[in-house]
Amino acid sequence: MLLYDFGSKQELVSAVLAEARRRGATRLAENLPPEAASAEERLRGIWAWISAPERVPYVRLIFEVHADGLAHPENYPNQAEAITNWFNALGTPFRDIATGPDDTVTPTLVMAVIRGLLFDLTTTGDRRRTDRALDRFCELLRY
Repeated sequence: MLLYDFGSKQELVSAVLAEARRRGATRLAENLPPEAASAEERLRGIWAWISAPERVPYVRLIFEVHADGLAHPENYPNQAEAITNWFNALGTPFRDIATGPDDTVTPTLVMAVIRGLLFDLTTTGDRRRTDRALDRFCELLRY
């Protein structure tokens, strides 16, 4: 039945991963601080939500999928979507610091910082240092 609906095991996995990304972006949007909040407050809100201990298994799974996609790109033809799908989720909340409506650089930078800190936190468990690194990035946003 699954082969009939999805065509192959890999297409099933791709569909599940796409749905997980969609749900993650939706939950993130639902948990963002109000639009009246500053870019710094929104970034801190995103970090607090996405780095919460209850999301560690999900974050770890996402990194495992990314690593497998790098090792076996033929199995993940839509791997780039895992990155670019966040443009809308992060573009809207950071439009006040974006260079324009089509700015993909600002959400790329925001996600790169969050992803890097998440990877660090997931790997080392050093919450204090990664929180301080986010504090430093927030300081840079003020300039």
